[in-house]
Amino acid sequence: MNILLLGYGKMGKAIEQIALERGHQIAARVDAHNRADLETIPADAVDVVIEFSAPESAVDNIKSCLQRGWPVVCGTTGWLSHRTEIEQLCQEKEGAFFYASNYSIGVNLFFRLNKTLARFMRNYPSYHVSMTEIHHTEKKDAPSGTAITLAEGVLEGLPNKQGWVTKEAGDDKGSRINSTDAVEIESLREGTVPGTHTVRYDSEVDRIEITHIAHSRQGFALGAVIAAEWLIGRQGVFGMDDLLGSIE
Repeated sequence: MNILLLGYGKMGKAIEQIALERGHQIAARVDAHNRADLETIPADAVDVVIEFSAPESAVDNIKSCLQRGWPVVCGTTGWLSHRTEIEQLCQEKEGAFFYASNYSIGVNLFFRLNKTLARFMRNYPSYHVSMTEIHHTEKKDAPSGTAITLAEGVLEGLPNKQGWVTKEAGDDKGSRINSTDAVEIESLREGTVPGTHTVRYDSEVDRIEITHIAHSRQGFALGAVIAAEWLIGRQGVFGMDDLLGSIE
């Protein structure tokens, strides 16, 4: 298949490598330096778009591609206040849109484990739940999209919680036992860390903790290419649950 890469930073380059290894072609590479080229690409030159750009450009990128009839796999986070608008446009254009906050198969298994643990903890209110996410210093949004997805999974299992809140790095309130009604998320930016996410349940007597550590971007890139392969020929709005459910 012919792939348009929207965003050609470290993730875009990792996706390109995986796509070429799997026998695909790169139709074009578009980033902030040549954004105008997007409008000049022939419609029939692209089979699918993989979008990993930046929060401030993602919405316009996705709209432009859907309006041209291109299926879009999006991994950019930090733009989800516009998600309903994008999904409505996809339906109007009878297009295909695939979004995930994280394309790693391991992370998506972690999402399921997180939801299960939250359901187990429902009857034990003495435990205080909090989260920490660590990413490289170039990541622009905080909390990460993965952390928000994890928080939503916790909220699904713990109906007594009333949303999530951020806390400043270095603030120790998340390590103290308290009765907050929200899930606290601490975001740290360190070096070149691809992504580390921890969900913890603290009580006065012990701590339960689950962690996912990404060793490289390769897992994210592979998942995005697999999603693009899967999306071809489909219509509608999809996510990793749709993909994983089809290959279990």
